Amino acid sequence: MTTAPKQPHHVVIVGAGFGGLETAFGLAGAPVKITLIDRRNHHLFQPLLYQVATASLATSEIAWPIRYLLRGRKEVTTLFANVGGIDAAEKRVLLEDGEALPYDTLVLATGARHAYFGHDEWEPFAPGLKTLEDATTLRRRILVAFERAERETDPARRAALLTFVIIGAGPTGVEMAGTIADLAKDTLPPDFRNIDTHKTRVVLVEAGPRVLPSFPEDLSTYAQRSLEAIGVEVVLGQPVTECAIDGVVYGGNKLEARTIVWAAGVRASRAAEWLNAPADRAYRLKVEPDLTVPGHPDIFAVGDTVTIAGPDGNPVPGIAPAAKQQGRYVAALIKARLNGSTLPPFRYKHAGSLAQIGKKKAVIDFGWMKLRGNLAWWIWGIAHIYFLIGLRNRLSVALSWLWIHARDQRAARLITQGSSKVTG
Repeated sequence: MTTAPKQPHHVVIVGAGFGGLETAFGLAGAPVKITLIDRRNHHLFQPLLYQVATASLATSEIAWPIRYLLRGRKEVTTLFANVGGIDAAEKRVLLEDGEALPYDTLVLATGARHAYFGHDEWEPFAPGLKTLEDATTLRRRILVAFERAERETDPARRAALLTFVIIGAGPTGVEMAGTIADLAKDTLPPDFRNIDTHKTRVVLVEAGPRVLPSFPEDLSTYAQRSLEAIGVEVVLGQPVTECAIDGVVYGGNKLEARTIVWAAGVRASRAAEWLNAPADRAYRLKVEPDLTVPGHPDIFAVGDTVTIAGPDGNPVPGIAPAAKQQGRYVAALIKARLNGSTLPPFRYKHAGSLAQIGKKKAVIDFGWMKLRGNLAWWIWGIAHIYFLIGLRNRLSVALSWLWIHARDQRAARLITQGSSKVTG
């Protein structure tokens, strides 16, 4: 009687974002087989997504096929599929097409989407920015707004077309507002004959008392002044109470605008619902100190899917470096378990917070040092280029930024998807 060969430990990773991909990278050389599932075929560098939305970069410069990134890893199988649930009792991942995938260890890196605080009906009028599809949709709306304004003869309708509202003044909102202002005032003026793009209004609306609330107050103040210096109107302490096809309402006043960008909040994926596990108000899983789901030591969760306290007692921020650290930790813990050992609890190390303000200024908070202005912008750029994948992409992005910096030209000003409708 022959004994069947022992099957390698099967690790299933759901999501190929920063956390999921880092877990797969970290498991290289381990005695495991890996199945990586994602509903898209590409890994996305989300910190630069707004630059696609504002015509600074092309989609191919910040996204890479997952299969390409793992092509040298024979133990990794990539599946292009949607996950519909988890059968934790039988240790199976349930796919929406009816298939089920068994696992020994499961890693949930399912990310997050934008949240509208109970007003999901606003999404068609105020899209968020989490995917390539979001970015190209916003790029189309922004560019079409200028095109429609060029043809519009009614002053009020033209003014509405040239008004851009960004809701939420975190890093994404600040970066979007500053880049749209630069686009209107530096890049587009020579291209139009009937409109003066210098008259574009960019309005940044924040319900809280300051922009960049996660940054120190002096950097927040600097960011606000820098935005206002390039023409951005900053509105603080005014939550938006209505979004519609023709504009927004805040502070009881209606602002006519044809392009609205939502950057005010996120909601985690359905991972907590799949497992009937504890979650916070943003539906992020509350995990154990070793990043396992309570009651499920064989299920890990990382990145925007989870909430966990950092060394200072505050939640670990939902940023790429945090997700990568969590992915590396989970990979190391899985390998340790296979060797019959364990690791201390996960400990987040904050490397710093960065935000760009227009094309020549940024703010950086390293904790032990704060930077602002042009020097911070160069460091911001170098840091982002460093984390891109592949020499070709690093060179391409660096050249694009240098061209924008020197000539105020953005090569990605393409209206795609065949629509001439501002809200289509």
